[in-house]
Amino acid sequence: MKAIQFCLFIALIVLGACSEERQISGHLDGMPELFPDYAEVTIPYNIAPLNFAVRSDREPVLAQFSDGNLSFEIESQDGEIQIPAKKWNRLLSAAKGKSIEITIAQKQQGKWMAYAPFTIHVADQPVDPYIAYRLIEPGYALWNQMGIYLRNLQSFDETAVYENKITNYNCVNCHSFCMQNPDRMLFHMRAKLDGTVLINDDRAELLDTKTDQTISALVYPYWHPSGKYVAFSVNKTTQQLHPTNRTEVYDTASDVVVYDIEKHTILSVPAILSKNSFETFPSFSPDGRTLFFCSAPACSMPDSINTLRYSLCSLSFNPETGTFGEKIDTLYNARINPKSVSFPRVSPNGKFLLCTLSDYGTFPIWHKEADLYLIDLQTKTGVYPEVANSDDTDSYHSWSSNSHWVVFSSRRLDGLYTRPFIAYVDKDGNIAKPFLLPQKDTGYYDLLMKSYNIPEFVTGKVRNHSVEIRKMVGQERIPVRFTWSNP
Repeated sequence: MKAIQFCLFIALIVLGACSEERQISGHLDGMPELFPDYAEVTIPYNIAPLNFAVRSDREPVLAQFSDGNLSFEIESQDGEIQIPAKKWNRLLSAAKGKSIEITIAQKQQGKWMAYAPFTIHVADQPVDPYIAYRLIEPGYALWNQMGIYLRNLQSFDETAVYENKITNYNCVNCHSFCMQNPDRMLFHMRAKLDGTVLINDDRAELLDTKTDQTISALVYPYWHPSGKYVAFSVNKTTQQLHPTNRTEVYDTASDVVVYDIEKHTILSVPAILSKNSFETFPSFSPDGRTLFFCSAPACSMPDSINTLRYSLCSLSFNPETGTFGEKIDTLYNARINPKSVSFPRVSPNGKFLLCTLSDYGTFPIWHKEADLYLIDLQTKTGVYPEVANSDDTDSYHSWSSNSHWVVFSSRRLDGLYTRPFIAYVDKDGNIAKPFLLPQKDTGYYDLLMKSYNIPEFVTGKVRNHSVEIRKMVGQERIPVRFTWSNP
């Protein structure tokens, strides 16, 4: 009996190996409507399967994948193309540095009729294995459940770094990693349990960051590459409903400071603490010797919101002494070029700076005109990467550790929810057509009623940590223990 079963097993393998692909009998005009639109995108060779749906009349669909040597095909009765992980990974490995050709066919009167094929380019540069992000309802004033999550880009696994249900449903925001390092991170707690949770290797602590020196608690963070400092802004922020942009967030005062995490001291200079200007969104260069930030002349708010534009500035910083230079340089002058700069981020190789430009203000996530803008730090020239931008909001972004990938938030799908898109950047700063973060279920984004906020590349899993915090809630001092729940 076992011998018969073994023979049948071998026969099935032989038949499977010798089976021919389904015959294409004719051709259709145009291109199929795909969601997500993965046609002509550039992807890393270590990305999860790019499952997609052919949006037609739910007729049977055939998808053929080939790099010229290795090939496979998937037949679907409802237009949903679910790609087996093992076949996908083998194909990506074979196609590294080349392209995959995909042919979509539909069955009409019993015959397969094919559209013109399209390609997916496979870069020979890998992407960092994780991204971290906050999931939150895109509301204007109220929120309830939210959390920070970690997504494995090589699969569809998502784990919680922190969920606010364990701390009385307070607000959590502005997570940040030191050079994509999962062992050095921080995030802010707001409302009743306020403070900044800082993870520095094996040490985890809650910092009370409001001091007599600052106009607020520490806000938008960016780590120094050494891990010794974190740059923050301090902001008096107001949010209002807006007739055009749904909601408008603006500062009535703001400064930039640097926090020494070893000495627990705040560093700054009068030039970036001036009441004559608003400073915000700091970031460091990869060598740690330049502090970038956005600056605008102080004005009456919200009266001047439509004319408030931030320039991109820089100031030298000495990490050995914790001191600043005296001269502020301007890389993008909003008085000459009437756009407002947000979120300056330098590539880890130091070649490029990616930022967001909008018509005015300092919070572009509801500005439909907000676009990505890339500055070459050698030539000091900037361009809009047109293939990466859209007709809706393209805003927050971060670089991968090898400087070849950016992940950014965009509302291009429906104008309501921010979704994460990933784009390849070559050595000359050319950005390829971005692709939507793939999901196992192609209808996932249609059903998800939360926005992806602050997508950040991470090189590994956030380790398990615990922090006990004792805070007053009403008349009761309650203990709260944070636990990073990564298996």
